[in-house]
Formats: sequence, C-alpha cells, structure tokens
Amino acid sequence: MTLGKAGATVIGTATSEVGANNISKILADKNIHGKGMILNVTDNDQILDLLKAVTVEFGSVDILINNAGITRDNILIRMKEEEWDEIINTNLSSVYKMSKAVLRGMIKKKSGRIISITSVVGAMGNAGQSNYAAAKAGIMGFTKSLAREVGVRGITVNTIAPGFIETDMTDNLPEDQKAALASQIPMARLGTVDEIAQAVLFLAGDSGSYITAQTLHVNGGMYTL
Repeated sequence: MTLGKAGATVIGTATSEVGANNISKILADKNIHGKGMILNVTDNDQILDLLKAVTVEFGSVDILINNAGITRDNILIRMKEEEWDEIINTNLSSVYKMSKAVLRGMIKKKSGRIISITSVVGAMGNAGQSNYAAAKAGIMGFTKSLAREVGVRGITVNTIAPGFIETDMTDNLPEDQKAALASQIPMARLGTVDEIAQAVLFLAGDSGSYITAQTLHVNGGMYTL
C-alpha cells in the first residue's frame, strides 16, 4: 500500500481468485490504482501470461518486489526432500523467474528496481530452518550478482532482510512469548510491517538510485554484520 500511496500503480498477486479479488478490493478502498491477479510464482507459463496481461493493461514493470515466501520447518535429519524443494522453489527460484521475466523491459527503458524480501535468518541461520535459511541466503547472493550484470543499464537490485516483525501470527502469541522475542532485540520491540514498507519505498524511489547489490537489514539491532 505504501508504494500505491506514493503514486505507483500496484499489481498484487495471490494464488487464488479469492485472494486476488481481496487485493483488488483493498486497493480500490484506498484509492490506489492497480489490481489483484492470480499467480503461482513457481509456474513459468503463469508468470509470462501475467506479465503480458500487466503490460497490455498498465505498461511495462518499473518496480518488482519479490515477496513470495513459505516455511516448512524441520531439523535436517527429519526434513523430507519435498520440504526442501518446496522452499527452494517458492522462496528462491521464484526470484530468478520473476526477475528474469521483467528484465527485458527494464533494460529497454534503461531503468528499473528489483527488490527482494529476504530474512535475518538468511544471514544468521536458525535451527530447524536450513531450507528457509538457504533460500534466503541464496537471494542475497543472487542479488549481488544480478546487480553487477544490470547496473550499467540503470537497474538497481537490492534485498531487504526483516527481523522479527509484528504480524497476525505474532499477535496471537502469548505475552510471555512476545516478551521473549523482544528480549533478543536491542530496541526491545518487534518491527512493524509499515517499517518494512518504508524501506521498500526508500529503495524504490529516487533516494535509492545509487544503492545496488545491498541487503538492508531492518531488525532493530538483533543481528549485525
């Protein structure tokens, strides 16, 4: 919503028609130009069809936010191969697929922003999340490499690595668990979704025009490099 309020046309995706319709309604209620559309980010044909439809209706993509993510937590000795593959396909391979799909249009315009949402777990690791950490760390490496390929074309490529963020899931946690999470953070609180959105806005706008190949850590100091 933050990009939309700043004047961007927003195309949000969901894996179901219900989800896409909900996105369209939210955008309309907030007077933001755009719509929700159905997309499975692991499906090459769906990605190409979506981009064709978006280009016809709204024009070529200026800003890509890679934000698809799932978890399949398990310690490695018990992790099933499908638990590994699902995470890599959805969280990492989708970044490759989506980024490649929008590049031609960005190169033609000599302008573009690719911003991927990774995680503090990709930098610090976490027991029971070897698949998730590998995918998120992979996004960071992918970003650095792609940025070197397309910087001369006026395209910036960055990632944002959130720490512990307030969500519907954390809202349902007992207060002692919330306190335990906050105790790991020097700022003594969880971050907000809006704080992540503001980081995206910064990298997507003119203020971020000379920033590329970087991971912006938004974690309240819980992890430092």
